[in-house]
Amino acid sequence: MTSTTSSTVEMVTQDKLQIAVENVEDKNSGGLGCFGWLLVLISLLFVTATFPITLFMCVKIVKEYERAVIFRLGRITDRKPKGPGLFFVLPCTDTFVKVDLRTVSFDIPPQEILTRDSVTVSVDGVVYFRIHCPISSVANVSNAHSSTRLLAQTTLRNVLGTKNLAELLSDREGISLSMQGSLDDATDPWGIKVERVEIKDVKLPQQLQRAMAAEAEATREARAKIISAEGEMNASRALKEASLIIAESPSGLQLRYLQTLNTIAAERNSTIIFPVPIDMLQNFMKK
Repeated sequence: MTSTTSSTVEMVTQDKLQIAVENVEDKNSGGLGCFGWLLVLISLLFVTATFPITLFMCVKIVKEYERAVIFRLGRITDRKPKGPGLFFVLPCTDTFVKVDLRTVSFDIPPQEILTRDSVTVSVDGVVYFRIHCPISSVANVSNAHSSTRLLAQTTLRNVLGTKNLAELLSDREGISLSMQGSLDDATDPWGIKVERVEIKDVKLPQQLQRAMAAEAEATREARAKIISAEGEMNASRALKEASLIIAESPSGLQLRYLQTLNTIAAERNSTIIFPVPIDMLQNFMKK
C-alpha cells in the first residue's frame, strides 16, 4: 500500500513537471528562423576555424547539485536542463543560467497579524524549499527565491487570519501543514517544491499575557478551593464515623485521652494535663 501511494505521488509530480516543461515549449515554439539558423551556422564555422582556442569558451562545467538551462538566441534549446558535468555551448549565440537544486531555507520576518477573535499577535516562521524544475524556475518567474519569500509572508498572514488565538497556540502543526500546502500549490508553476514550513514563535502583547496569567491563576485558586472543600467534607465524614465507633465502646475514649497525652508530652514537656470525665461534672452542673 505504501509503495502504491509513493508511486502515485511520483506519477503526479512527473505529470506536473511535464506539463510545466510543455508550457515553456509552447511559449518558445516557433523555431529560430532562417536568420537564427544562419547565425548558428556562422558560430559553428567560427568554432571550427579557431579550434582548439574556442574550446575553453565552448565547454562548461556544472556541479552535481546544479543544472544549466541553455538559451540559444533567447530560446530554450532543450526540454531538459544540462548537467551535472560537462556540456557544450556555442559562443555568441548561446547563453546559460545555472540553477541550484539544493534545499534552501529562509526566515519569515515577524508579521503583525489580527486573528479571527480580534487579537493582535506577532508570528514568525521558517520555510524550506528546493527547485525541482530548473526550466520553469528560469522561464516562468524572474526571481524564484525572492518571489517565494514574499509569497510566504502573504500566506502566513492569510492562514493565521482565519484562526482563533487558541487554535494558533495549540495547533501549530496543522497551521504549518496548511501553509505548506498553500505555498506548494502556488509555487508549483515556478518549479519550486516547498518541503517544510514551521512556526517559530508567537509573541503576545504584554497586556494580554498578564490577563492570561491572571485567568490561569484564578482558575488554579478556584480548583484549590474545591479540593480543600472536598477534603474537609471527607474529613467530617471520617470524624462522624469515628465518633459513632467511640460511642459504642466507652473505653475507646479513654484510650484516645491517653494517646493525646502521649503526643502532648512529646512536644511540650512543661505542660501537664489531667483529663476529667465530663460525667463527673454533670452532677455539679445540675446543683
